[in-house]
Amino acid sequence: MASHPVAIEADFAVRTRELYRGFDGRTILDGLDLSIRRGEFVALLGRSGSGKSTFLKALAELDHDVTGSGALDVPENRSVVFQDARLLPWRSVLQNVTLGLTGAEAAGRRMLAEVGLAGREASWPIELSGGEQQRVALARSLVREPELLLADEPFGALDALTRIRMHVLLKELCARHRPAVLLVTHDVDEAITLADRVLVLEDGAFVEDLPIDLPSPREHDNPRFGQLRRHLLGKLGVSTH
Repeated sequence: MASHPVAIEADFAVRTRELYRGFDGRTILDGLDLSIRRGEFVALLGRSGSGKSTFLKALAELDHDVTGSGALDVPENRSVVFQDARLLPWRSVLQNVTLGLTGAEAAGRRMLAEVGLAGREASWPIELSGGEQQRVALARSLVREPELLLADEPFGALDALTRIRMHVLLKELCARHRPAVLLVTHDVDEAITLADRVLVLEDGAFVEDLPIDLPSPREHDNPRFGQLRRHLLGKLGVSTH
């Protein structure tokens, strides 16, 4: 399905209407409607097989079999971050950040400094830890100043402490660069910590669209955090009793 960037209202980075995706007779996305405002951070939760990654690929226009009577309106300037950093091992850190860009070396260096990797421009990906590689992936995505950042479980392979550090970094970067964000995650705590809204996808349909009414920084011992966590776990079919 072709996108129509000019059709997006001024306040919105994403508009979808009645998006469908089927595979081998099974409905994966069942007429999804979604709006994401510019600068808004949305997290998408769901069980395995619920259609989360399929929906993200639709927004990235990586899946050309999405159909429907509605429309898919996304900005042309968008970036994707995956669980795997997907760095080219034969290129330096700076070359990975500026891949496909012309005359972007200075911007790449600034972006590496923003993710805490100043001085590592000439390093090879193999010399970096997993967390550092994901920092490079974030720098590569944000150096393009995207209007929409799509993140498919970017911290899923990291250890708990590194993940916490990456949460802080991502919040800071998004506050500075102001892309609209759709984060796909299995981690309810991660969703509540990072997002302005949390969606729950079940059997190809949104069963929850929950604003997160917590001030930052979001402390896990805040009673409201616990209430939101229990509510979302319940929507995912997980009992906390």
